[in-house]
Amino acid sequence: MYKKLKSVFFVALGCLALNTAEAQTINNSKFGKGLQFVAADSSFSLKFGTRFQMLYQGAINNSTNQLDDRFLIRRARLKFEGFAYSPKLEYKIELGLSNSDIGNDNPAMANNADNIILDAVAKWNFSPGWELWVGQTKLPGNRERIVSSQKMQFVDRSLLNSRFNIDRDAGLQLHHTHTFGTAVVREIASVSMGEGRDITVNNAGGYDYTAKVEVMPFGEFAGDGAYVGSDLAREETPKLAIAAAYDFNDEASRARGQLGDFLSGHRDLHTVFLDAMFKYRGFSSMAEYANSTAKDGPVVLRTDEGAVEETFVTGNAFNLQAGYLFPSNWEIAGRYTTYNPEKATRLSAQEQYTLGVSKYIVGHSLKVQSDVTLQDQPGRENTYLFRLQMEVAL
Repeated sequence: MYKKLKSVFFVALGCLALNTAEAQTINNSKFGKGLQFVAADSSFSLKFGTRFQMLYQGAINNSTNQLDDRFLIRRARLKFEGFAYSPKLEYKIELGLSNSDIGNDNPAMANNADNIILDAVAKWNFSPGWELWVGQTKLPGNRERIVSSQKMQFVDRSLLNSRFNIDRDAGLQLHHTHTFGTAVVREIASVSMGEGRDITVNNAGGYDYTAKVEVMPFGEFAGDGAYVGSDLAREETPKLAIAAAYDFNDEASRARGQLGDFLSGHRDLHTVFLDAMFKYRGFSSMAEYANSTAKDGPVVLRTDEGAVEETFVTGNAFNLQAGYLFPSNWEIAGRYTTYNPEKATRLSAQEQYTLGVSKYIVGHSLKVQSDVTLQDQPGRENTYLFRLQMEVAL
């Protein structure tokens, strides 16, 4: 049934695209910018884009020297955005098509979460400097998560992000931007469901509340570069962004708040994020810190022998990365990440050292990236991870 519905959806989408192309005028379309349409009466606009990532990944364990590798479609996306009725009311829809996007190799086992809808959000600019967002999209958490998976400096995000990011959720967000001289200040507050994207059952716990403040003392980055990996704009003057965010997930029911397994018990989760981004003439660096705690302790269920069977992911992590983009659009970058789970969880601490090389052919729209990572876990043999990925975004 799922496959049939999916096929019907894409047939309908193709017909809509053909009809729209005949009825409207294509303008400002070029590689990496999608197809753009504006209604004859300027009552709406539509930009359609698509992208995918082809990934090779291999891992070697020090003790066995055995190579475990695979090819896969890491991400495959369809993106729709534009304005509706007025340029002050924008919208964005993003769909994920790969198994990694959906969240499970078997859609029937998706546990009422992690389906094809990634973003479905309307953004109303109701007053200068103010926007109200309604729908499902990324929460204002750590910088690395907000950076699009298309615009990352490495093949994928860090261990900090995989353990502590608050991801996407459905609800309301209020954004405010203002300036003090050359400095730009942004404040964001959100209220959301607290259980992640596309939940189809009743809320098992309470709501999620997030607040974030960001300061750019030297002004805006070129091309929204505060949320783009690498300094492709080659900033002519130093640019810095510093941010702090706090997230309270009331009676969370999933192991990582908006992500992870649904657990048999609930906990109040408190997460703090601190981050910074710096760019200047091809050099870029980013630092992040995350700390998550659970009221009444993270462990929900133990076996009769006392082993942890269900737990929330709590503890802290730190990530530091930097890179330099040469005039030839080759980039070399390094990353260090440390993850320290709370002892009660019995989860394994880990340090990762990553060296990456990228070639940007058409910015982040057409690029090839590769990296090698040393995974160091106390009490276990080290593992080396090799990745090579191609990104194509139309």
